Amino acid sequence: MTRSQEREQAFILLFEKSFNEDVSPERLIELSLDSEVTEKSNFTSELFLTACEHQSDADEIIGRYAKGRSFSRISKVSLAVLRLAVTEIKFIEGVPTGVSINEAVELCKKYASEDEYSYVNGILGSIVKDEAK
Repeated sequence: MTRSQEREQAFILLFEKSFNEDVSPERLIELSLDSEVTEKSNFTSELFLTACEHQSDADEIIGRYAKGRSFSRISKVSLAVLRLAVTEIKFIEGVPTGVSINEAVELCKKYASEDEYSYVNGILGSIVKDEAK
């Protein structure tokens, strides 16, 4: 399985978590494996569990750059993609920032509406530019 596929699985789990906040992340992984929605992957699990653990940190960062958009106005797809990318950029070692942003844009192109990928790209670009200072 490629890293892109593993990221996509983590995105699917994170998106699912947004509808099932009362279900533990570990249980969601278990259910997704049992139903064959995902395949076993250490990177998928690490990325998803880290995103869940640091969701409030990621949300705080995203909120600073959402430019007048409340979280209720960001689609669940875009929010899951943003949380995943911010987690990768801030809390996962060894992943180039450009790769995280590109993968996020590709996930948006696949799962979100046409204009959302540019919004996600803009937010992530601003985060990386400002946070690198």
